[in-house]
Amino acid sequence: MPDHDQVYNRQAKLYDRMTSCQPSLLPAILAIRSLEGLDIVDTGAGTGRLASVLAPYARTLSVFDRSEAMLSLTQEKVSALLPADRFHCGTADHRSLPVADSSADLVTAGWSICYLASSNHADWQISLEQTIAEFRRILRPGGTIIIFETMGTGTNGPQPPDFLTRYYRQLEETYGFSFSLLQLDYTFSSVEEAAELTNFFFGEALSRQALANGTSVVPEWAGMWTLTV
Repeated sequence: MPDHDQVYNRQAKLYDRMTSCQPSLLPAILAIRSLEGLDIVDTGAGTGRLASVLAPYARTLSVFDRSEAMLSLTQEKVSALLPADRFHCGTADHRSLPVADSSADLVTAGWSICYLASSNHADWQISLEQTIAEFRRILRPGGTIIIFETMGTGTNGPQPPDFLTRYYRQLEETYGFSFSLLQLDYTFSSVEEAAELTNFFFGEALSRQALANGTSVVPEWAGMWTLTV
C-alpha cells in the first residue's frame, strides 16, 4: 500500500484528479439537512472535495487539514466560490480545531478520521473520543456531524478494511451515529487512466485488476455516518 502521507504532501494534484472521477456528495449531504446559511467546518478537507460543494451554500466555511499541499488546492477552489471574509483555511488536527465553542452548525470529515482511528494504532479509541468531543464542542445545539469513510474499493459489494471495522462500530454503538451506505464508483476516462490513478493511491493489485477487467469504472463503496447533537 502506498504511503498516504507522501501522497497528500507530494501528489495532491494527482489525488484531486482521482477523486474528481467520483460522483458529487452534495445529494447525500442535502438528504441529511439544508445547507443554506450555515456556519460550516470541514476538517480533513484534503483538496476540497466537500468544501467546494458546501461553499455556495455556507454563511461561513472553515476548512482544515494537516497537509498544506492539499489545502492550497482547497483554497484555490473555495476562493472562487466564497468571499474572503466568509472563508478560513488552516492546518489543524481533528482533535484540536482553532474554532470557538458553539460556533458551527455543521462539521464534516471525509476519509480522514480513519488515519487516527485505525485499530493498527494502540490509542485509536482515545483519538476517536477526542475527535468526537472536539466536534461536539464547536457545534451549536442542533448542529450536525457528517463523517465519510471507505467501505471498500474495487469490490463487488461493501468490504470495509478489517482495521477500520471497530472504529465504525464505535461510531454507531458508542457515539450514536446513524449509518448510510453510498456507492461512489470511480468513472475514469479510460482503462489506462483507471490503472494509473488506482496504482498511485491504492497500489499495484487494484491497478492490475483494472487492466485485467478492461474497464474504466472502479467500484467504490463509502459509509456516511451522521449525528445531530
